[in-house]
Amino acid sequence: MPRQYILLRDMSETSLGAPFEISSSARGFEQVQYSQPVLETEELRSADVVDFARNPQVHAMAPVMPTRLIAPVVMGEADEDDPAWGISAVGADDSGYTGKNVLVSVLDTGIDRDHEAFTGVTLVEKDFTGDWNGDVQGHGTHCAGTLFGRTVANTRIGVAPGVDNALIGKVLGNDGRGDSQMLFQGLQWAANQGAVVISMSLGFDFPGWVNDMVENQGLPADFATSRALEGYRANLRMFDAVMLMLQRQAAFGSGTVVVAAAGNESKRNKNPDYKIGVSIPAAAEGVMAVGALEQGNNGLGIAYFSNTFPQIAAPGVAIVSAKAGGGLVPLNGTSMACPHVAGLAALWWEAIRSQPLPAKASVITARLLAAATTAPLAPGVDVADRGVGLAQAP
Repeated sequence: MPRQYILLRDMSETSLGAPFEISSSARGFEQVQYSQPVLETEELRSADVVDFARNPQVHAMAPVMPTRLIAPVVMGEADEDDPAWGISAVGADDSGYTGKNVLVSVLDTGIDRDHEAFTGVTLVEKDFTGDWNGDVQGHGTHCAGTLFGRTVANTRIGVAPGVDNALIGKVLGNDGRGDSQMLFQGLQWAANQGAVVISMSLGFDFPGWVNDMVENQGLPADFATSRALEGYRANLRMFDAVMLMLQRQAAFGSGTVVVAAAGNESKRNKNPDYKIGVSIPAAAEGVMAVGALEQGNNGLGIAYFSNTFPQIAAPGVAIVSAKAGGGLVPLNGTSMACPHVAGLAALWWEAIRSQPLPAKASVITARLLAAATTAPLAPGVDVADRGVGLAQAP
């Protein structure tokens, strides 16, 4: 039975010579080459998969896999005396930078473009789901508000409120679900449009895929699990390949800092050792995985739901941001921590551009990780849970 596959074609070996010309390599020189990833989707049978895998231009391939938003966790209410505590915790309110002239992208459930938090921002929307632009879920609106939202009801919600242009890729439908094809297309679109920061608060739905194959397709549990594991592994390799392509393209431009939520599957509130590792896309090579911190009596601690082995951490509990339809709402999750770091990346882009340093994604990433601090963290926070520490503004 054929399955839908995503193919990543590596065009870096393509010659740019005119037809009938002797190639430059034949003259003893290197061929002029470029690195341009091309994503395609094909219905393939098992035999076709083997044939495509042997094609030297097919750099990676993976079956299309379900994705979903990283659903916010229900916890206590926000502190009315400190409604947007994350802004000060990461030092954005004391920074001299706002993210002005930095092009960012949010790949999520869309955005409520009419929300007052986005007044003055030029929003370019693109739907990859078939559900049209807009945000039924509210998840993408909340994340965008934390990244670049303006002040609402006398409350600053945005880490980088000087951002004046943003690319909004709707890669999750109105039910909060999508697939890896939508995500890869959105990622490529944002990068090709020149986004230097991409924020993704979503994950690959491995358990959901297994359940669907068992309950709806009638597959045995062991076969469904094996098939899902194969797909998960292939999609991780695909993500690694896409990120490698983006890094190679950075040689001809500035590159892109890609930030993703670590995931909310851990349950330290039930068992301190109940820790789940970061999932795709946060687990992919070159993606900055973000864990969630919460306020405590002895300092900032890791949120019980935050998946382990992130690279860096940011506020993720009782985060007040834009609510689809108007107003503000507090939400909890690594989804809320991710846009804090994406916003900080925008501040670092602005800062580095004003200094005699190369404005490259690798430099931004290095400075962002080096600037992280452990000073506000409570004693005993495991390094595996918080990475290099609390992300900080320049």
